[in-house]
Amino acid sequence: MMKDLSTQFDFQSNLLFNELKDGDQKLVDTVTESLSIKKGNFLFFENGVPTGIFQIKKGRAKKFKKGFGDNEQIFYIYTKGDVLGYHALLGDERYQDSCQALDDLELNFISEDNFRMLLNKIPELKEAFIKNISHEFGVLANTIALLAQKDQNARLGIFLVLLDYKFNSKKEHNDGIDLTRDDLANIIGTSRESLGRSLKVFKDNEWITIEKRTIYIENKTALLEFLNIEQAV
Repeated sequence: MMKDLSTQFDFQSNLLFNELKDGDQKLVDTVTESLSIKKGNFLFFENGVPTGIFQIKKGRAKKFKKGFGDNEQIFYIYTKGDVLGYHALLGDERYQDSCQALDDLELNFISEDNFRMLLNKIPELKEAFIKNISHEFGVLANTIALLAQKDQNARLGIFLVLLDYKFNSKKEHNDGIDLTRDDLANIIGTSRESLGRSLKVFKDNEWITIEKRTIYIENKTALLEFLNIEQAV
């Protein structure tokens, strides 16, 4: 089902602060700052020194690493509620990847010192972060396996279903999947030109429609049947 598929590829960092007691949440609130970052700017860079953690209040950001020829491999799209930037802090390392704003972002920010203080004073929060890192390792392993083992059309179909769920499952109106063709190609591990050919196949099968750069899934049942995935209930 869709939730099962989503769990395999969703970091679930939006749940990290959900189970806090009122007193613990108030402590978090006292050390949280508000930030705004414009579209295209970076939250952090690969090899940069971490300064704290971020939680997205509004907008989207992409997590990626540059490879040969300066090509990007996008590992994840963060959306509202997601927490990011804590892996490097917990590992006492520099950032291993980069994160760039896809939209104008509104963020919560907790500095490194305050983050470490919270982990010391709220054992449940420390446990949640450690547990979630283990889950995220599984997500990345699933993503690597998908990129290595599935053909391009299957990769595109699965990521379209996942992105549609992530972008629209909590909205009253379906806003589609609004990403540049370069970013979508970098998610599924292909070229922009090759992505265009796969999108045409999907359009010809009437699984999707496209308005400008926004993709709408029109026949999810048929698309899931093509992918051999059970329809969500």
